[in-house]
Amino acid sequence: MPTANIYTSGATSRGHLVARASELRAFIAKELSCGERQLQPDEISIRIHENCGSAMIAPLEIEVTAHAYAERSSRSDEICLKIRELVMQLVPQLTDARVWLLLVDLGHSWHE
Repeated sequence: MPTANIYTSGATSRGHLVARASELRAFIAKELSCGERQLQPDEISIRIHENCGSAMIAPLEIEVTAHAYAERSSRSDEICLKIRELVMQLVPQLTDARVWLLLVDLGHSWHE
């Protein structure tokens, strides 16, 4: 299950993101879906961390962690840019946002 850790230096950004979290989940699920894996929004875990200090590169930073499917890897920059574009729209007062896609081999701690 992919995760999106969002780090923000302002409460206003956090409020906008909390209010639009379902839209962000759906967008990330769509962008991470590929021929090998179709994701649903409820499979994306979003965590919003506020007041992360003054040493951040941008006022809002996102780290998305997901399984390293080949199709995701070949589109990684495109996926990051699309997520950034959406976040800039969702939080109008943002001056900048940075997005990283970390593609790894994932395990999980539950059985369905």
